Amino acid sequence: MAELKGRVLAGKVLVKPIEAEEKTASGIYIPDSAKEKPQQGTVVLVGGPKKDEQVEVKKGDQVLYGKYSGTEITINNEKYLLLNHNDILFIIE
Repeated sequence: MAELKGRVLAGKVLVKPIEAEEKTASGIYIPDSAKEKPQQGTVVLVGGPKKDEQVEVKKGDQVLYGKYSGTEITINNEKYLLLNHNDILFIIE
């Protein structure tokens, strides 16, 4: 993953989703059409806080977010998810 140049606006977080599993535990390969949308990723960029809010995530954190949260974007041929701070449900430690 190349270093991104730029910044995210206040109240937003840019996340690199973790790719869905290619095969099941029993060894069956999952086609792209049947894969679940990932709900876990790594924080790449963090925007500043909005008025009366606190930013709790930082670059490099592993996070869980809602299944249908955020906007999928592509930067330098890599897929990212742009989320609101409040779309993040859990920080994995």
